[in-house]
Amino acid sequence: MLEKEFEKLYLKFRLNYIKKLFSIGNESLTPTEAYCVEAIFLLNRPTINEFAEYIHISQPNATYRINNLIKKGYVRKIMSKDDRREYHLEVTDEFLKDYGINASFNAKLMEGIREQFSKDEIELLETMIQRINNIIKA
Repeated sequence: MLEKEFEKLYLKFRLNYIKKLFSIGNESLTPTEAYCVEAIFLLNRPTINEFAEYIHISQPNATYRINNLIKKGYVRKIMSKDDRREYHLEVTDEFLKDYGINASFNAKLMEGIREQFSKDEIELLETMIQRINNIIKA
């Protein structure tokens, strides 16, 4: 039962994200590019090599994808302060503007949780989510 309910919840989050991804009206990004720029965002300023390793592609393939995202205005390369031969990847405000569309779904969900659950239940839910996040980090 737990597995089934958790999967339903997860799929609702993913489905909402996909719906928003395709409804932003930006045909300049392919779905693959959108996932790549999201991965760059979630990896928090990765190097090109870290990005390539994480999504299991070659460095030349990663460089090609990154250059396309730079041309489209969603990613920029920032020279590393430690090693001037290395670059970190950052998303641009253009991506953040489009990515923020998911925030409205989350805000509505939080509003519904606050309306449907007691303060004690919300505190328990928060504690459980924190513990789940710690499990995922492991």
